[in-house]
Amino acid sequence: MNSERSGDGWWITTFVIGMVALIISVVGIAIASSKPNGSTASAAAGASGGVTEVDVVLADISVSPKMIQVPTGQAITLHITNTGAMEHDFKVHGTTGTEMMKPGEKVDLVIGPFTADTQVWCTVPGHKEAGMLMAVHVLGGAGAPAGGTTGTTADAADSGNAVIDGAAMPSADWVGRDPVLPAKSNGIVHEITLDATEKLIEVAPGVTQMMWTFNDTVPGPTLHGNIGDTFKVTLNNKGQMGHSIDFHASKVAWSDEMRTILAGESLMYEFTAEFAGAWMYHCGTAPALHHIGNGMYGAIIIDPPTLAPVEEEFMIVQSELYLGPEGQPGDLTKMINEDFDAVVFNGYFNQYKFAPIHVEKNKRYRIWVVNDGPNENSAFHIVGTIFDTVFKEGSYTLQPDDTHGGSQVLDLQPAQGGFVEFTFAEDGLYLFVTHKFANVGKGALGVFAVGDVDTSAVGGH
Repeated sequence: MNSERSGDGWWITTFVIGMVALIISVVGIAIASSKPNGSTASAAAGASGGVTEVDVVLADISVSPKMIQVPTGQAITLHITNTGAMEHDFKVHGTTGTEMMKPGEKVDLVIGPFTADTQVWCTVPGHKEAGMLMAVHVLGGAGAPAGGTTGTTADAADSGNAVIDGAAMPSADWVGRDPVLPAKSNGIVHEITLDATEKLIEVAPGVTQMMWTFNDTVPGPTLHGNIGDTFKVTLNNKGQMGHSIDFHASKVAWSDEMRTILAGESLMYEFTAEFAGAWMYHCGTAPALHHIGNGMYGAIIIDPPTLAPVEEEFMIVQSELYLGPEGQPGDLTKMINEDFDAVVFNGYFNQYKFAPIHVEKNKRYRIWVVNDGPNENSAFHIVGTIFDTVFKEGSYTLQPDDTHGGSQVLDLQPAQGGFVEFTFAEDGLYLFVTHKFANVGKGALGVFAVGDVDTSAVGGH
């Protein structure tokens, strides 16, 4: 059975994982009467002829038991079973232990002997921080070793995380992401290939992270179609860990198309778009928060039946950065604590400040916005103009009529989307931001350059 959750919310993933861990825990109590509770096992009570043995279950993404008690100076045999849908390993201090275990695989691992408390965990990025860690308490031992930790939060805190310099500029050869909404392909069937990869990407001037991506980009490619169109998406896992995909624009069983596939595997995700909207897609492999927070997200636009003509359409995806060490994946503990380093448009700090979007006055534009989060809200605003059309979450909330109503902000919670339409009255520079101003200085800033205007004042290329 696939125990993955599609990622339609961190709380759902946590609830499902918690229920699986609870069931495993209860079963473990029936098997090993030496366990005084669902999270601790006394390995000494299972000793036979001087051999200490413990049954260990790896699930997605939990370990049972959470702690074992062992005699000082005695080796322990762990009978490990991977009951999850993903590959896992299990290593003392993350260095010595099993190789990656496939779903359903069983391995016996001898660890120790120990004279002080220690820890054993899964080394797949994010799994330890999400709960795949077992404490080893040595009876009569010396307690935690010098420099050791007793919890995942302190263990994950890393003063070596990368830091963004807000005054830094991109290199001269840096090129921003094209903000123009991709045109719809011809026909009503869209055949698309998405490769899940892990790639070193610059996310701010001079700052790189090992991002998890669709097609080597963050966000992933924007898909675009009409109501009634069929999307046949081939997902190829070209990474080093399990990945999946979840299209919010689809109605499919998460246990089928949204299931996690291992490195080297492929999956066909097919759906027909039945509803208009600006939708999020993302990896749903547990912990989904880590996969989304580290770059595995994108947007799919399904046009309403009729759209007014505009000069051009743009696409903005808002998201957050939770920096790990330079060149490493993002920090899951920071994601859990909503402690983001930056809020960005289309994946890069102050991207459209460095690469302003050039337009003309008195022409009509449409900009689609999807807030892919995973945690922070958005209040999309353009300084110096007014929205006369607002489409949010599948419905028009404002259209031009005799009331002459206007809107100043498109407000979006994580995984919500929509569009606004507007014109510019005169030449000049127009900032666009999230009007949660604490985040403007954290990278959520761009510029529309209207007419033949000098952009050097805002640092534009």
